[in-house]
Amino acid sequence: MSSSNAAPEQTGQLQMPGPPKRYPMARPATGSAGQPIKLLSNHFHVVIGCPDAVFYHYNVSIKTEDGHAVEGKGIGRKIMDKLYETYSSELARKSFAYDGEKSFYTVGPLPQNIFEFLVVLEGSSARYRGGTADGGSPSGSGRKRSKCSHLAKTYKVAITYAAKIPMSSIKLALKASESEQAQDAIRVLDIILRQEQAKRGCLLVRQSFFSATNANCTDLGGGVSGCRGFHSSFCATQAGLSLNMDVSTTIVLTPGPVIDFLLANQNVREPRYIDWVKAKRMLRNLRVKTRHTNMEFKIIGLSEMPCSQQLFTMKVRGSSVDGETMEITVDKYFANHHNIELAWSAHVPCLNVGKPKRPNYLPIELCTLVPLQRYTKALSGQQRASLVEKSRQKPLERIRVTSDAVKNNLYDQDPMLASCGISIKKELISLDGRVLTAPVLKVGNMEDCIPRNGRWNFNNKRLYDPVRIGRWAIVNFSARCDLSYISRELINCGRIKGIHIDQPLSLLEEDRRWVRAGPVVRVEKMLASLEARIKEKPQLILCVLPERKNCDIYGPWKKKNLHDFGVITQCIAPGRINDQYLTNVLLKINAKLGGINSLLAVEHTPCIPLINNIPTIILGMDVSHGSPGRSDVPSIAAVVSSRNWPFISRYRASVSTQAPKVEMIDCLYKSLPDGKDGGLMRKLFLDFYRTSNYQKPQQIIIFRDGVSESQFDQVLNFELNQIIKAYVGLGGSELPKVTYIVAQKTHHTKLFQDGRHENVPAGTVVDTKVVHPRHYDFYMTSHAGVIGTSRPTHYHVLLDEIGFAVDDLQKLVHSLSYVYQRSTSAVSLVAPIYYAHLAAYQMSQFVKFEDADNSSGNESNADGNAAVPELPQLHEDVEASMFFC
Repeated sequence: MSSSNAAPEQTGQLQMPGPPKRYPMARPATGSAGQPIKLLSNHFHVVIGCPDAVFYHYNVSIKTEDGHAVEGKGIGRKIMDKLYETYSSELARKSFAYDGEKSFYTVGPLPQNIFEFLVVLEGSSARYRGGTADGGSPSGSGRKRSKCSHLAKTYKVAITYAAKIPMSSIKLALKASESEQAQDAIRVLDIILRQEQAKRGCLLVRQSFFSATNANCTDLGGGVSGCRGFHSSFCATQAGLSLNMDVSTTIVLTPGPVIDFLLANQNVREPRYIDWVKAKRMLRNLRVKTRHTNMEFKIIGLSEMPCSQQLFTMKVRGSSVDGETMEITVDKYFANHHNIELAWSAHVPCLNVGKPKRPNYLPIELCTLVPLQRYTKALSGQQRASLVEKSRQKPLERIRVTSDAVKNNLYDQDPMLASCGISIKKELISLDGRVLTAPVLKVGNMEDCIPRNGRWNFNNKRLYDPVRIGRWAIVNFSARCDLSYISRELINCGRIKGIHIDQPLSLLEEDRRWVRAGPVVRVEKMLASLEARIKEKPQLILCVLPERKNCDIYGPWKKKNLHDFGVITQCIAPGRINDQYLTNVLLKINAKLGGINSLLAVEHTPCIPLINNIPTIILGMDVSHGSPGRSDVPSIAAVVSSRNWPFISRYRASVSTQAPKVEMIDCLYKSLPDGKDGGLMRKLFLDFYRTSNYQKPQQIIIFRDGVSESQFDQVLNFELNQIIKAYVGLGGSELPKVTYIVAQKTHHTKLFQDGRHENVPAGTVVDTKVVHPRHYDFYMTSHAGVIGTSRPTHYHVLLDEIGFAVDDLQKLVHSLSYVYQRSTSAVSLVAPIYYAHLAAYQMSQFVKFEDADNSSGNESNADGNAAVPELPQLHEDVEASMFFC
C-alpha cells in the first residue's frame, strides 16, 4: 500500500532480506486491573524429591521371527511386559516406562547400551495347520485352523541407548530458563502415567484414559456411548510442576451383541431391515469376541451369501482318503461340529474375520463387540446434544471427581515415579484471579447498556444502527408453520427494535411435487418459483427449513443465493416463536444487511488505547476440517478482518480451501501466474483501506484459533510472513507493527470459585500460578457459565510489537468478547475468531453437498496428488457483508 491517499495497487514486492526467525515472547508483567477473586484450579502441585535423577532413553525395535516390524501399541506393551518378566535380571531389575511404540525409558542407565532379546509370547490365538476350521469358525481356505488356548509366538526385541534426559531440566524450565530437554522430561512423566493406565486395561486416547465400567458410559443412541474418563498431564507452571487432572469424554461403540449394535445404528427393529452394504462399512476393523470359544477377532468384511448358503471347504475327518475335502455351509458346520443351531443369523451374511485371501466366517449371533472401541465417525445432531447434556458437571461435582481421581489412582505408589522422587499433593491449587469490569455498550438513541455477568438484552431498547428492509420474501421448505403469522410477528418485533420492515413481496410454500426430490432440485425449483413471482431482486429471503439441525437443503440454498444471486438469506427452523426468538433472528438479519446491533462505548468515544490513534486492523483466523475419518474433504481456511476503522465491531471474511487436515493456512499470500497476489489477505487489506478513510493499517492484531503449542513457531513465522508479504505486495513502504495472539479452547485447565459452588463470574482473568513459567499467556473466562463448568480460553501472546500494557491488552480481549453481533451475551472467545469459524463452516456447506462438481475432487495436480477443489466465490453484492453472522 502506498503512503499517499491514492488507492493501493499491485507494485511488486520490496527487495528485502528474509525475516529473522521469531520466537514466542516472554511475559512482560502481570495485570492488576479488576476485582480480586480467590480461585481454585484443577492443577495438583508436584514435589520433585530427586531433582538430580536422570532418565535414560532407549530406542526399541520389535520384529517377528521372519523380520517383519510389529505395529500396534497393545501387542507392543504385552511383549515388553513379557520381556521384563523374563529378563528382569539382565535389565538390573529396573522399572521402565514404554510408550507403546519405539521409546523406552529408565531412571538411571541399564547395564549395557545394546540388548537383543527373544521374547516368547503366549496367548489365545489361532493358527492354520491344514484341515477343517478352527476356533469354531469355518475357513474358506480348505485348511484347518486348530483351536489352541496357549499358542506361543517369538519376537525379536532390540533395545539401543539413545539419550539422557536430566530431571534438572524441569527445574531450569520452572525458573523461566530455556531448556530444550524440559519438555522431554515432562513427556517421560506423562508416559509413566499412561503406562500405568494401560496395565489396568484402560483405553488410552492421547493423554486421557477410559475404563469400561457401566458407571462411566452413557448411551447416546445409534449404537454408541459417551465414555467418561480422565485427562492427566504434567505441566510446567509458574507455581512449579503440577499435575493437570480433568474429566474427559470419548465416544465408544456400545459393547454387546453385534446385532444389537446394527439395529441401533440403522434405527431398525429387525435384522431383515438392515442395509448390509452400510453395515459392512460400519463393521470393518471392529473387534468381536465369540460366545462359543471366547476368542477375539477383527472384522474385515461380510460374506457374500447368508450363513445357510455360504460354502467353505473343510477336510473330512476320519476319511480313509488322505486329504479328502468337502464343501459345507456355515450353518451346517456349526450344527454338526458345535451343536449350535443358528436362528435368525442363518439368513443374513456372516462376519469375515480372516484374511483378504483366506476368509474365516462367524455367524453374527455368536459375536459380541468387545468394550472400549472408539467411534471416530461424525455424530448426529441428536447424539451431540445428548453427549453435551450427559457430560455436563457442575463445578462442585467436577472438583470432587477430579480430586477423587488423583487419590484413587495412587500415583505415589508407582515405582518409576517413586524412583525419581515424584509425589503429588491431593489438593487443588489455590490462586488469585481478577474480575474485569464489563465494557459499556451503546444501543439505539445513544443509550448506555451495562451488561451484568456477561449478559444484556434489548427489552425496551432499539438497535444501535437498524437497517430498513423493503424488499424481502419468505419461503417454506414444507415445515409445519404459518408464514403469515411469522411475517406479522417479525414485522412487529422489528418495529420495536427500530427495524422498519415492509410487507413481504411473497410468502411461498414449496410445491408438494418436489418434497421428495434431492436438495439441489428442491432449491432450484423454489428459487425458480420465487423468481416468477417477484421481478425485483430482494434484499433478504427468510428461509424456513423443516429440520433444525443438519438439514441437507442448507448447503445448496446458501450456495445458490450467496454465489449465484448475491442475496442475503436467513434460515430458521422455528419451534416456539416468541419475542426472544424473533429478536435473535433480527440481530442476525440486521448484522448481515449492514446494520449494527450494539457498539462498545469506547468505540464511540473513541478511546481504545493504541488503536484509535493509529490505523489498526484486527484479524480472526481459523481452519475448519472435515468430519473425523474423512480425509478426502478439503479443509476450509477463513480470515475475517475489521473494517471502518476506528470501529472494531464490523468484519468481513475471506475464505479458501486447502489440503485436508492441514492446520497451517497456506493461502494468505498466493502468487498467480501474472505476478499478482491471489491470497486471502489482499482483499482484506484493500477493504480496510477503502472503508477506513483511505488509510493503510499501520498495526495488525491477529487472533488465531486451533493451533497447539508445538505449532506456535509455524504460525509466528510461516503464516505471519505470508501476511507481511501480502502487505508489502500492495505497496507498503513501512512494515506494520504486529500483535499475534493464539486462543485455545481445547485445554484442560478449569477455574473454580474458592468456597463457592458456582462458576467463576464473567470477566475472570488469571495470569499467575497455572500459567507458563516464562511465556506471555493468560486464562480468561469472558462468558457467564450457566450450565456445567465454564471453560476459560487460554490466550498466548506470541508477539506484541504494538506494545500494549498488560491490562490494556486483557481489556481489549475482554471487550472483543462483547462485539459478537448475533448474541446478547459475552462469548467465550473473541468475536473475530467466532466469525472466522462461522465463515469457514458456512462456506464448507458449499462443497459438502456438491452434485455436479463432484468429479473435480478426483482430479490430480502436477505432483500427482489429489487436487483441492476451489470454493465457489461469493457474489460481489454480498462478499463484503457479514453473511456468516
